[in-house]
Amino acid sequence: MIEFINIKNFKTLLNASFPLGNLNLFSGLNGMGKSTLVQSLLLLRQSYERNTLKAKGLLLNGDYVNIGTGKDALSSFSEQEEIIFSVKWSEKDQPVRFEFDYQHDSDLLPLRESGIDGNSESLSLFNSNFQYLCADRLGPQSHHQLSEFHIRDLKSLGHHGEFAVHFIAVNGAKELDIAALRHPMAVSGTLLANIEAWMSDITPGLKIKAVAQPQFNSASLSYSFNQGKETTEEFKPQNVGFGLSYVLPVVTSILSAAEGDLLIIENPESHLHPAGQSLMGKLCAIAANNGVQIVVESHSDHFLNGIRVAVKQKLVAAENVKVFFLQRDVHNSIHASEVMYPNIDDDGRIDCWPDGFFDQWDKELDQLL
Repeated sequence: MIEFINIKNFKTLLNASFPLGNLNLFSGLNGMGKSTLVQSLLLLRQSYERNTLKAKGLLLNGDYVNIGTGKDALSSFSEQEEIIFSVKWSEKDQPVRFEFDYQHDSDLLPLRESGIDGNSESLSLFNSNFQYLCADRLGPQSHHQLSEFHIRDLKSLGHHGEFAVHFIAVNGAKELDIAALRHPMAVSGTLLANIEAWMSDITPGLKIKAVAQPQFNSASLSYSFNQGKETTEEFKPQNVGFGLSYVLPVVTSILSAAEGDLLIIENPESHLHPAGQSLMGKLCAIAANNGVQIVVESHSDHFLNGIRVAVKQKLVAAENVKVFFLQRDVHNSIHASEVMYPNIDDDGRIDCWPDGFFDQWDKELDQLL
């Protein structure tokens, strides 16, 4: 598990530290730098996968993230032309430093120092115990991609969730690794049964059918619904609703996780109604309390409150939840983000509410009153 990361001179983070826990929520107004921490992890991951991290440098453009060139990566107010990531893993005694020199027009920043060694594959950031779902996930599709390599070797749903249906078709009958993630109304402990049960809290009575069709190099997805004692006919995803297809990879990634996994999920609540958004917070909290490390970027107060209620209900320990709020003073002469650390106590209460931190409801309620 990643316990701590310090970022120097990367985009709007001149010198920012993030003490991470099992469940980590990043929030802030648009353009305040909350995505920068996620991007730093993805840059390390993609550079490692492309074999540049050990000997060449930081690859700014790749499968996970596209930053541009050095001028896009280096903070415009940096005093030194260097980018440094310091990462502390629980598996290692000391932080690992990644130091890179600056090159204005290059998308490969030259390596100055890398702490990567032969044991790096034990770290979830660099092995197959890793899952990343970006905010730009696939909506309803008539057909979905197949990839034996992604779902079996990488255990990946694809960054856009494009292999989620194939993953469910192959792994739906397998038992959950984390028993605590079993929904109380699930008919069994299998992945598919629990996907259906958790998503039925979003859309009641939901049934999911995922079928791999290797002869056509595609997979198909359909939904049906329990209605009384009967089950409806199957519906195409395009005729059911955008939110279900959009959240399916999120639910699948969490339920298929095992202790020691690292999940990075952008906006898991997208296109869900408030109760569904809160449910995503609860589901993340349960997984985090059972050894999964989750890094989430979200704008949803319902998602946050789902986590707070989960803390109060003892579904996750308060010390396992970390909240980061990023802001920037527009009156300051230096364009840099400031990190604040609101703390959640055992009753789900938050000790500080900076301006812009999930407070729009209160502001508008004051106007209405």
